[in-house]
Amino acid sequence: MFEEETRPQPRERFQPARLNDWAEADLRVYIGDLTEEIARAEAAIAARAHQRAAADAFFRKPGE
Repeated sequence: MFEEETRPQPRERFQPARLNDWAEADLRVYIGDLTEEIARAEAAIAARAHQRAAADAFFRKPGE
């Protein structure tokens, strides 16, 4: 009848890199990359919260 929509599964838990042999410049680039990824994840969370709030407002019963 209806096929279930397949969503991409979240990847496995984050595995930290081994940093012992990295140069300082490489570490700074790595930090920048991680900071950008954190900001992207936070933006996705905020977008979902905004969508949830809009849906809650739309389906809220009068007087609530």
